[in-house]
Amino acid sequence: MTPAPPASFLEPDGATKMLTIPLDKLTYIIEKAREFDAEVPTDADEAGSNAVDDDEREILLDTPDNPTLQELHDAIDGLNIDEQEELLALIWIGRGDFARDEWPAAMAQARESRTGAEADYLIGTPLLADYLEEGVATLGLSLEDYERNRF
Repeated sequence: MTPAPPASFLEPDGATKMLTIPLDKLTYIIEKAREFDAEVPTDADEAGSNAVDDDEREILLDTPDNPTLQELHDAIDGLNIDEQEELLALIWIGRGDFARDEWPAAMAQARESRTGAEADYLIGTPLLADYLEEGVATLGLSLEDYERNRF
């Protein structure tokens, strides 16, 4: 598979800015974040359980053998520093901490905020996938060509 080309958007001053994180990687992280957010804790008392549909629910259970968390963590840790900083800035733009025209300020904040534990911070962010998607949309980019599991 050929890597996706860098995505570009216009900054407020009219300059073209390129994201270093490929949109296919970003889409994968969003999909994994959505899967992770959909997981539910296991309940030892499954009195209302129905054996007929239990297999379909298994994928949503937060169990030690469910790989979603590790896949999400690995995807974020697999990004280079610039890409992780962009991910942070996208979340902050997506949740309204910064406006579109404040992209440089969001990136500066991401650079200053680096701790080496970005994956843990990002995974611990409620609505991670929604914020990333909103950040991408705010910059005028689209992930539509890269989405795999959305209806």
